[in-house]
Amino acid sequence: MRALVTGGAGFLGSHLCALLLDRGVDVICMDNLITGSHRNITALEKNPRFSFVQHDVTKHIAIDGPLDRVWHLASLASPIDYLTFPIQTLKVGSLGTHNALGLAKAKKARFFLASTSEVYGDPTVHPQPETYWGNVNPIGPRSCYDESKRFAEAITMAYHRAHGLDTRINRTFNTYGPSMRPHDGRVVSNFLIQAITNEPLTIYGEGTQTRSFCYVSDLIDGFWKLMEESDEHEPVNLGNPEEYTMIDIARIIRDITKSASTIVHKPLPQDDPKVRKPDITKAQRLLHWKPVVPVREGIARTAEYFRSLPLAELKSR
Repeated sequence: MRALVTGGAGFLGSHLCALLLDRGVDVICMDNLITGSHRNITALEKNPRFSFVQHDVTKHIAIDGPLDRVWHLASLASPIDYLTFPIQTLKVGSLGTHNALGLAKAKKARFFLASTSEVYGDPTVHPQPETYWGNVNPIGPRSCYDESKRFAEAITMAYHRAHGLDTRINRTFNTYGPSMRPHDGRVVSNFLIQAITNEPLTIYGEGTQTRSFCYVSDLIDGFWKLMEESDEHEPVNLGNPEEYTMIDIARIIRDITKSASTIVHKPLPQDDPKVRKPDITKAQRLLHWKPVVPVREGIARTAEYFRSLPLAELKSR
């Protein structure tokens, strides 16, 4: 099997490339490195079945030879990234997805879209099942990410219905683990870096808002099961239904790292979801999948990864 992974040098993409190689797949990793890192794929480049192409998927994608799978993960997925690069975020979700779908259609390849729980916005239904249509502000500061992913899902389903393209759509909930960028603005990385460097842990609002945290190996296993072991074309949630408040997760991280950090509060960003928890009934039924790595164990592994990075990198902004 030969596969293209867009966004393959990113956090999730690099873990997916590693899993595909382990399962005998020839992998073409494509990334423009705007948020991905070459460091994430350095070890993979030793494998003769791996190749890297630096390319922006909002431009036409050309791949020589046959292609069996297109995994479309290219995206600016962290709050800092999509607020810094709103136009690029919209373009990769729309033009990038269109180009990746066009390639899959031309190659008669199966297509996988990594969508997001952000399509649910600030949900009024809890936990969030795939049948929930969401509560999204279409012109708010987060809309560049939310709406680009909603469009990506719509065009993926349109290609499936109009062209018969074999497609899969995953809605990823909060995921963490090694290879995260230290300053990507996500909850776990923020708290871990602050705790490791003994800086105050920053909580937005009262800290009563909730999130659910899935370790990266569990998520990537779900990706594989959805793509290779199912024929489901409509969206499937993947995430950990174990729910934590921001205060709880801050205290857990402070305890695991044995940090002296205090906790400080800052104003809640606009449209920040108050709750976020996946209903994974569909994934359990169709894929026989559920997360297995406990949060404390996953956070300890992630903390070990961050401690392996240069201190100057952890302290840089």
